[in-house]
Amino acid sequence: MEGYDSCLAFVAGNSIDKGALRIHRLACTVDCGQLANPNIVDQPVSGGIAFGLSAALPGEITLAGGAVQQKNFGDYRLLRLNEMPAIDVHLLPSSEAPGGMGEPSVALVAPALCNAIHAATRRRIRSLPLSTQNVVKV
Repeated sequence: MEGYDSCLAFVAGNSIDKGALRIHRLACTVDCGQLANPNIVDQPVSGGIAFGLSAALPGEITLAGGAVQQKNFGDYRLLRLNEMPAIDVHLLPSSEAPGGMGEPSVALVAPALCNAIHAATRRRIRSLPLSTQNVVKV
């Protein structure tokens, strides 16, 4: 993905466990230009991955009578720490001007997971959250 003057690529490591996909690892490679402090890039990328996983896996927004049922984070299922896969962030050295970072990692999680599901099961997933598709263990 190219966005915010940065380039990112994702790979999901997975296995099939009792008919459901288990995500073991997410790897992200980032080229966001010159790095003054790698931790300033690594931390928002990791946080974006955690947010993207919560949205793609258990995070469901439901409506009743035209109103959203989830009023706050207590009503919205976030991924728990013990449910998080290992995350690897690889930062590429670059002499290009610095790009933006944080938001781009959120956008790549669901496509990486859906591609992993397709590679493992040959089933294409076209809607989220994945927990409603009965193919991913959360």
